[in-house]
Amino acid sequence: MSDERRARQIDARTLRALAHPLRMELLDLLTVDGPATATGLGKRVGESSGTTSWHLRQLADAGLVAEDTSRGSKRERWWKAAQESTRMRAADFVDDPEMAGPLMAFLHQHVDIRYREQARFVSELPRWAGEWQDSSTLSSTRMPLTPGESQQLIEEIEAVIERYRRPARPGDETVITQWAAFPHATAASEGQGES
Repeated sequence: MSDERRARQIDARTLRALAHPLRMELLDLLTVDGPATATGLGKRVGESSGTTSWHLRQLADAGLVAEDTSRGSKRERWWKAAQESTRMRAADFVDDPEMAGPLMAFLHQHVDIRYREQARFVSELPRWAGEWQDSSTLSSTRMPLTPGESQQLIEEIEAVIERYRRPARPGDETVITQWAAFPHATAASEGQGES
């Protein structure tokens, strides 16, 4: 699988497309759960098939989803994610006033979707008896790092994730990995520079 198919770097065009909460949710459903129709997705998100179809076409125009021609018929269009994941460097957009709105909309929706995934897992915890309860984690770590060390940490974690990527096999479950690395302003660091 090509690197572009595996992980898509978000550019200005894709960021504008993803600035809409419904589009992010549709892309997330296609990425995690696989191909679906506009009707099926509409039922899952509480929207009409016409609305979901329109937003899917916007995602397709941005290259984020594609028609799955191996499924369906002329009357039934199936859609799939065009990549396994997306990556974004906020630094690419943070200084562009035209992108400030789309950037904030995307980031807030991204955090909201990740939270809902974790909340869903917690509510379904009894379902995952035995091994999966011991093989799942929700953790948080705080540590002092320089920007360079944080970048190295990011690269090492991404390398570990890549080592575990492979095609699905019988008996596999989809495992969602999510993590974030960002600075946190403490009272001491907020007071730095004051005289």
